[in-house]
Amino acid sequence: MKRSAFFISDGTGITAETLGQSLLAQFENITFNKFTRPYIDSIDKARAMVAHINSAAERDGVRPIIFDTIVNRDIRDILATSNGFMIDIFSTFLAPLEQELGDHSSYSVGKSHSIARNAAYMERIEAVNFALDNDDGARTHYYDKADLILVGVSRCGKTPTCLYMAMQFGIRAANYPLTEDDMERLQLPGALQAHRQKLFGLTIDADRLTAIRHERKPNSRYSSFAQCEFEVREVENLFRRENIPNINSTHFSVEEISTRILAQMGVERRFK
Repeated sequence: MKRSAFFISDGTGITAETLGQSLLAQFENITFNKFTRPYIDSIDKARAMVAHINSAAERDGVRPIIFDTIVNRDIRDILATSNGFMIDIFSTFLAPLEQELGDHSSYSVGKSHSIARNAAYMERIEAVNFALDNDDGARTHYYDKADLILVGVSRCGKTPTCLYMAMQFGIRAANYPLTEDDMERLQLPGALQAHRQKLFGLTIDADRLTAIRHERKPNSRYSSFAQCEFEVREVENLFRRENIPNINSTHFSVEEISTRILAQMGVERRFK
C-alpha cells in the first residue's frame, strides 16, 4: 500500500516532520511518499498547498496524511478544506497542557528552533566547531575540554556521531582514529592516556566496514575484507584490555548510537 504524507508548518517544519516521521515509522507495511512543506505562512501558500494535497489524493486514490504545526487559524481553516486526514500536532498536546498548567500557550511560530534561544544556539554552534576542530585526531591538545572522545577504526561512524551529538545536544565530542599504522603493536595512544574516563569505543562488523571503505577507496588494501577484519579484531581486543566501553555501530542509526553513548557514559545533554 502507498500513501502520501505531508509535514506542513508555518515555521521550519522540523517539529511536524520529526514527530510525523516517528509515527509513520510504526507502519512497516505501508510505503509513504513524504513531502515537507515549511513556511506555509500566507493564504495564497495555503491554497496552493490544498491543491497539492488534493492532487496527491486523486493520484493515490486515498486521502493523504497531514501532520501540521500551523499556528495561524485562518491558514489552518484553508488546509482543513483539503482532501486529507489532518493531525494538528499543537492542539493535540497544547490543549491538555494548558489545562494542567493553568496557563495559555503563546501559539507562536518557530519557538522550538529559533535563534532567539540564544544560549542554546551558541552552545550548539560551539559544540559543532569543537567536533570539526577535533576530528580524526587532527588535534589532541583540547581533549581536556571534551565531554567525550570516540575511538575506533577509520570509517566506523565516529565523525557523524560526534556531529550529531553536537547539533542535537551541545555535546563537545572529539574522535581519534586507530589506523593501520597503529595495529602492529596496538596500545592506547599517549594522547588518550590522560583522558581514559572520556573514552568510548565504536566498533563495526568487518563486512559492513569493507562496504563503506570500498565506496571511498575501491579495490584497495584499505577496503579489503582481510584488512578490515584485522583492524576490527585488534581494536576490539584493545577495548577489552583497556576496559573501554564500546558498542557495535553496524545496525544502529547515528541517533541510536548517540543516545546509547550518552546513557552509558552518564553524560548530560547541554540542552534538551
